Amino acid sequence: MSGVVLAAAVAAVLGAIAGRLIDSIAVVAPRQTDETGGPVAVRVRLRDRALGSPWAELAGALVATGVALRFGWSAQLPAWLWLAAVGLLLAVVDLRTLLLPNRVLLPGVAGGLALLAVAAAVDDRWPDLGRALLAGAAAFAALLLLALIAPSGMGMGDVKLAGLLGLYLGWLGWPVLILGLFLGFLAQALLGLALLVARRAGRRTELPFGPALIAGALAAALLSGSWVLLG
Repeated sequence: MSGVVLAAAVAAVLGAIAGRLIDSIAVVAPRQTDETGGPVAVRVRLRDRALGSPWAELAGALVATGVALRFGWSAQLPAWLWLAAVGLLLAVVDLRTLLLPNRVLLPGVAGGLALLAVAAAVDDRWPDLGRALLAGAAAFAALLLLALIAPSGMGMGDVKLAGLLGLYLGWLGWPVLILGLFLGFLAQALLGLALLVARRAGRRTELPFGPALIAGALAAALLSGSWVLLG
């Protein structure tokens, strides 16, 4: 039990530190441009924050602890910690700007694929990696179709994010992929309904979809199997 407590404590501390750094990085994560499309120099101070304390630190600590307890000291743990960090950064940026920038998404996909490939090589889980690739493509295609049908409710950033999340959820299995997407859409619907009831948003208010998708995927991953460090 002492080992579990130590692992959880280390994960919580590192997650909180990562959350603090991510909250600062998110201030300038989307590339800012002027009227002509040219880049604009942005001066960022160390104290500048996207959300402010303690929200990013708390989110980082909780997610990192959950991931560590769920996957333990396994070959796949670095891949899931990478997803947690990239997901938190994307969620913060989307909340601030309603954007999911390629300069975060594309390295996120590349890093996730590389780390899952390492896990597949270490544990001989090549079929899982193949399924992950198929699931990522399927999730991308599904949300792309929805974006084409209803372009006002979903952007290409959400579609690319679905591909990243599908890659990870597919690694765990097709049922986990379906559950993760369902929870993401459910979370978004409940948030919209709550804001509508509270009169904080209208029917046509544009809401960020990325945080709900990320939360649904992480929830599905954490709920899909036994927690290694508690087993």
